[in-house]
Amino acid sequence: MSKDSSPTRVAIACQGGGSHTAFTAGVLREILAHWDDDRYDLVGISGSSGGAFNALAMWYGLLTGDADDAADILEGIWSDMAVDGPSDRWLNTWVTGLSRMESAGFAIPSVSPSQLPMPELGKQRIRTVLERYIDFETIPELCQRDVPDLVVGTVNINAGVFETFTNEDVSVEAVLASAAVPNLFEAVEIHGHYHWDGLFSQNPPVSDLMDQPPGCKPEELWVIQVNPQTFEGEPTTSEVIADRRNELSGNISLNQELRFIQRVNDWVEDGKLPDDEFTKTEVHRIEMGKRFHCSTKVDRDPVFLEELQELGRERAQEFLGHRDAA
Repeated sequence: MSKDSSPTRVAIACQGGGSHTAFTAGVLREILAHWDDDRYDLVGISGSSGGAFNALAMWYGLLTGDADDAADILEGIWSDMAVDGPSDRWLNTWVTGLSRMESAGFAIPSVSPSQLPMPELGKQRIRTVLERYIDFETIPELCQRDVPDLVVGTVNINAGVFETFTNEDVSVEAVLASAAVPNLFEAVEIHGHYHWDGLFSQNPPVSDLMDQPPGCKPEELWVIQVNPQTFEGEPTTSEVIADRRNELSGNISLNQELRFIQRVNDWVEDGKLPDDEFTKTEVHRIEMGKRFHCSTKVDRDPVFLEELQELGRERAQEFLGHRDAA
């Protein structure tokens, strides 16, 4: 808790990474299982791509129910996203196989998602699952209350800039845009321009969570990071090089934003910024701590998704245990 024994203001940022963000769902479910309003005050939650699914699920569940409801929504979304039936299993095997072959350097014919029916069917499935658990029409009304910020990250293709959707502006189209991987899904048009996957932008959005007056600014930022931060040795094979490039591209913007937070913390500590206008924010990373091949980011096998969620629960237990001990 903060020094005055009031709940610690916490913001949570959920990194994107396709199916790997099932790990994030496991982390959030474990956090929700131990959530205590007397200890924590959730002031914001953000996400990109699959991380946006998780951020939205937790935010909506807490606002329309309680921690158990939020956990149930997270579980339901990932259960419904998983492979269901023989034809879906065949499609999943085909997609993950192509992804693995491409990363290994095989020449795979490049086809635009606009030329095939399957990507649009996949996008429609995501829409159906999200709308099964989230009543998007009620979000503007929910935001009329004093609620945590919800931030979804995308990239504006036409302007070439990051674009986030916050609170009442979060629609199902915004979440779909955040997950629109260019080689898998068509871009999503919102407000007359087109958007792609949030992995190209702030992954996940952090600065929006920090843009608060001192009394509301997060005292702690919990970053759920699915892309490994470090790598031992030198990547030498085409497959490992592709894997590491994928990890680095997902971490670059995150690390830049976290470095800026640390710089502000240092300025406050050194007295270069007035502490009545600026506050320090402790940054904590909850990392996956296990490396999976980049092709598995499109793998929806239910056994694999459950493995990731279980790993998330384990990492969350470790984080909460260390935090309590500290």
